[in-house]
Amino acid sequence: MSTSRQRATIGGALRGPSGGWLVGFEMVISMASIFQIEAQAILEGLKLAWMRGFRQVEVESNNALLIDTIRNNFAANSNTVEVRLIHEWYNRD
Repeated sequence: MSTSRQRATIGGALRGPSGGWLVGFEMVISMASIFQIEAQAILEGLKLAWMRGFRQVEVESNNALLIDTIRNNFAANSNTVEVRLIHEWYNRD
């Protein structure tokens, strides 16, 4: 991830059950904080997984605070829009 002038490049990869690469993504976004940038990357990864038909996914991130927020059900009440959207995607059928 690189940042400059309020822009960030995010990306991610979806891997199969045995760890093999399935599909990846990369995009440039405008965000204010590292927390929002990393939340946006997870959100985009969840959207991509859903569009590809994957309903059970494991999310990996090096942002312990973000993962803790998602895992401990604080996401629904977050002030960060991206985190609330992650919560919504997490609760889809």
